[in-house]
Amino acid sequence: MSVSLYCTASRATPPTDAEAAAVARTVTARASSFPYQDEESLYLYDHGGSDAHDILAGSVKMPFDPGRALPVIAHVLDTVTELRRCLPDAEWRVHMDDLDVPWDEHAGYALPGMRDEDLAAQLGGL
Repeated sequence: MSVSLYCTASRATPPTDAEAAAVARTVTARASSFPYQDEESLYLYDHGGSDAHDILAGSVKMPFDPGRALPVIAHVLDTVTELRRCLPDAEWRVHMDDLDVPWDEHAGYALPGMRDEDLAAQLGGL
């Protein structure tokens, strides 16, 4: 069974040209730093989500290898954090299947333990 992360940004108005350019720059920069070229990275849908007010929507399937999961989760949540900062007045929802990922104004999106090197090493040794 796979786990996926989903993100959606909604608001009544579309992104401005400046916001769209910031999103494009973020996507390009973050894609080039993705930790594993043979794993799926964040995919943004062409036309937002199913709601007419979705201005950005995307998803990524988490790796099956537990040793790769934490670096991918950290990278993807850092990317979504940057995207949220490009579209700050949108309403955001970020979740892994049924688990909502909390937003912190200072730290952005994060899950407990996602940057724990000891935990990552233990998972990599499974």
